[in-house]
Amino acid sequence: MEGYAHDLIAFVRDHQVWAAPIVLVLAFGESLAFISLLVPAWGVLVAIGAMLGPGQVNFWPVWIAGAVGAALGDWLSYWFGYHFKDRVAEMWPLSRHPDLLPRGQAFVRRWGIPSIYIGRFFGPLRASVPLAAGIFEMPYWRFQIANWTSALVWSAVLLLFGDLISRIVEWIWRAV
Repeated sequence: MEGYAHDLIAFVRDHQVWAAPIVLVLAFGESLAFISLLVPAWGVLVAIGAMLGPGQVNFWPVWIAGAVGAALGDWLSYWFGYHFKDRVAEMWPLSRHPDLLPRGQAFVRRWGIPSIYIGRFFGPLRASVPLAAGIFEMPYWRFQIANWTSALVWSAVLLLFGDLISRIVEWIWRAV
């Protein structure tokens, strides 16, 4: 998995024009209920954010691409939960993580709309909260507003965190 991440980061560094489409696909996979359990991509997204400072990658298209990918992944997870309800827990790979969906359901029941924002930032919840919101038939437009606004914030936070880390490392490197 690490080799894949390093190769992808090197590819983006060498071909900046592909940064936005790659970020869109990674954010989509990171937010899609089933795929996010198999391929955690947040580390690559942070590493791509580290390329912002040196001017290798332009923030705006990458930020929007990350938000669109994340929102589409959550929307599809919501749709899947809404249409397949109780059968979702029996499907692979969720069937291998039997505690994940009940945790997401309890979280959505307790927090409602804020669960979409909070769940976006926590790995196991990121995979199950939109699915649980669909299963519970959270009102569609409420979900979508929370989904898209949280995706914009999440994308910016990951990218800017990577940028901040790269600037700190650069500062330390110069100081030493």
